[in-house]
Amino acid sequence: MKWVMRLRVVLHLAQALEYCTSRGRALYHDLNAYRILFDEDVNPRLSCFGLMKNSRDGKSYSTNLAFTPPEYLRTGRVTPESVIYSFGTLLLDLISGKHIPPSHALDLIRYRNLQMLTDSCLEGQFSNDDGTELVRLASRCLQYEPRERPNPKSLVVALTPLQKETEVPSHTLMGIPLSASFLPRSPLGEACSRMDLTAIHEILEKTGYKDDEGVANELSFQMWTDQMQDALNSKKEGDTAFRHKDSKTAIECYTQFVNFGPMVSPTVFARRSLSYLMNEMPQEALNDAMHAQVISPVWHIASFLQAASLFALKMDNEAQIALNEGAVLEAKRHSNAGQ
Repeated sequence: MKWVMRLRVVLHLAQALEYCTSRGRALYHDLNAYRILFDEDVNPRLSCFGLMKNSRDGKSYSTNLAFTPPEYLRTGRVTPESVIYSFGTLLLDLISGKHIPPSHALDLIRYRNLQMLTDSCLEGQFSNDDGTELVRLASRCLQYEPRERPNPKSLVVALTPLQKETEVPSHTLMGIPLSASFLPRSPLGEACSRMDLTAIHEILEKTGYKDDEGVANELSFQMWTDQMQDALNSKKEGDTAFRHKDSKTAIECYTQFVNFGPMVSPTVFARRSLSYLMNEMPQEALNDAMHAQVISPVWHIASFLQAASLFALKMDNEAQIALNEGAVLEAKRHSNAGQ
């Protein structure tokens, strides 16, 4: 994603948080990259899934401990300032292109080692002043004391002057033809829109693991010798159970594969996602579909499975957005294959 589009994403998110705050909904559950969706015009949107509908007092909050606001670790409560802390971790994600624990990122900032912090893909796309300003804003959001963090309105004020190419549509910045959003859906897209789990299963089974090609897996010799065979056996057993629609066994075996840890496979997460849907566990299904997209960001199948999970969660508007995103990614994939 280009620098100008990354800046647009964080501005839209800041504006969404400001809007939620103005409507008395300042608490947002576990703000992270999974909560970013794109509409039919490929503009970034904040998922309403994270709004704390039943937790206005902030007692309910869950996230990776390395990214948890420090006050939550002390008190077990999340506040509006905690949401700003999570926004700071998102800024780091967009700057670095990876999920860096805030403590490590702050060390890099403190020692002015910004080159290690910045995504190498962004080289030459922004000025030192703009990069420094965004890093400074992230640092303010990640302050240990909640009262020292900016509020959503301050975020919007700080991010607005950094915007570039504001007249260029988001779909152009992303390299996605707008017309792709309105193409007829593929069989998988149609199956997900109908929540036809049998058809989804047939398509995933037919697709196999060919979309895992090119996924990076850095394994040491020790991992190969000590863990690889166990992981492959679990995956094989999971594939057998998945083929026979034994979703409970598939979940168990794929979980063992994931927990072994030496390899990552978006297809395993996709298959476990569908298995969760078959067991009426839509939240777990959504988490796995999102995890598949983290591993393979432009994989249309992950977006379609997110749509199916969101439909199961009765979040129809967001499901439609995910369907459109899947259609766009699939059209772009076919376009690239034809070149």
